[in-house]
Amino acid sequence: MAEPSPQLVERASRIRLLLMDVDGVWTDGNLFYVPGSDGDMVEVKPSHAHDGQALRWLHASGLPSGLISGRDSPGVTHRAEMLGMTYIYQGFLEKLPPYEEICAAAGVSDEEVAYLGDDLPDVPLIDRVGLGVAVANGRTEVKERADYITAACGGSGAIREVVELIMKARGTWGAVLARYVGTG
Repeated sequence: MAEPSPQLVERASRIRLLLMDVDGVWTDGNLFYVPGSDGDMVEVKPSHAHDGQALRWLHASGLPSGLISGRDSPGVTHRAEMLGMTYIYQGFLEKLPPYEEICAAAGVSDEEVAYLGDDLPDVPLIDRVGLGVAVANGRTEVKERADYITAACGGSGAIREVVELIMKARGTWGAVLARYVGTG
């Protein structure tokens, strides 16, 4: 990953809330359906362990996170709660209303929010927030609007990449390094 520009680091240093889409950001966008114990089909969405660990570090540094997804998934709710995400909004194809509700509840301005997306419904938020991020495998129209495009694809560590960017810019990444590798 290339060294971030001073302007990108400045934007990232102001972030107080990380929000994201699910399908194509948490995941690679694939959906799997398997039979559940009751015979009904259950949706399965694989997620990357590095992304989950990064969210735990972000929360430990004092920053909350949340998701706004167009689809409802009990598995996503379970994982988000397990990771300690504060805001879980599913079933919203129009993402501005839940975004505004989240910002009001969190007491943050647009400039203090980072948002990760991959597809057209994410563009209004990427345009509005202080740090709009597109994942590497996102739609061209999304990447053209983003302040930052991850090197990693959605579902393959893109969230981790953004968490590290934010934590480094805010001066909190050193505590993670000190805990695990003795430097920081």
